[in-house]
Amino acid sequence: RAVPRARRRERGRAAQARGIGAERAARAALERDGWQVLGERVRTPVGEIDIVAERDGLLSFVEVKARPTLYEAAFALTERQQRRLLAAGEILLAENPHWGRNGARHDLLLVDAALCVRRIKNAFWQQ
Repeated sequence: RAVPRARRRERGRAAQARGIGAERAARAALERDGWQVLGERVRTPVGEIDIVAERDGLLSFVEVKARPTLYEAAFALTERQQRRLLAAGEILLAENPHWGRNGARHDLLLVDAALCVRRIKNAFWQQ
């Protein structure tokens, strides 16, 4: 049975609101840990990076995944998304050579329904 358009729009708005809340919680967690947020929802020609942050010269391209549980969030990042994020990170480093003087990595911040945040450092890398 098809879901009416109005219902789909309503669910889409609710999902977007949850995502924004999760990104706010992730940003707050980064800032509490001493990270300086350089950008949010940073767009590149190949895709968007949720948060770009730096601490002590280490640059982190952060992907935020929100699901009802941290366990579910941990498995929400696909290989295709990883490739897109790696490419977007390369573009941003090329455009901002002063970023990440001590290196760069891709972190995954998991957010559950209670807005509990957990970080997976260096969650994936280019081979």
